[in-house]
Amino acid sequence: MEIDFNLFMNDIVQTARREITEAGYQELTTPEEVDEALNRKGTTLVMVNSVCGCAGGIARPAAAHALHYDKRPDYLVTVFAGQDKAATEKARAYFEGYPPSSPSFALLKDGKIVKMIERHEIEGHEPMAVVNKLQDSFEEYCEEV
Repeated sequence: MEIDFNLFMNDIVQTARREITEAGYQELTTPEEVDEALNRKGTTLVMVNSVCGCAGGIARPAAAHALHYDKRPDYLVTVFAGQDKAATEKARAYFEGYPPSSPSFALLKDGKIVKMIERHEIEGHEPMAVVNKLQDSFEEYCEEV
C-alpha cells in the first residue's frame, strides 16, 4: 500500500490549524494580516504553530488551557511556521532579539514584544508548565477580563 505523503501532511496541517482556531486564536496567513493584528493597541498573544510533536502535545493544548484565567491578552492570533511562510516571517520581525523558534509564544503590548516563550521552554516540558508560563505573563502584562 502506497501512502500519499502530501495528503497525510495536509491532514496533520489541517488538524493543527483547527485545534488552535477552535481554541479562539485568529489565523494570520499574510504579512498584511500580521501587520494589522500586531500593531493594535493592547496585548496580543501570538502562537507560532507547527506540525512537530511538541506543538500538538504541549503548545496547542497549553495555548487553549492558559485562557482559563482571570487575566488574558486582548487578542489571540496564530501564524503557522513552515506553512504560511511570509506571514510567519513578518510576525518574527516583531520578536526583536529572539531567533526563529516554533512552536513558540510571543506576547506583545502595543506592538512591542514584552515576553517570549521559545521552543526550548516548551519541548520536553509538561503542558501545565507552559500554561503556567503563559499565565504568569498574562498576570504581568494583561488586564482582567
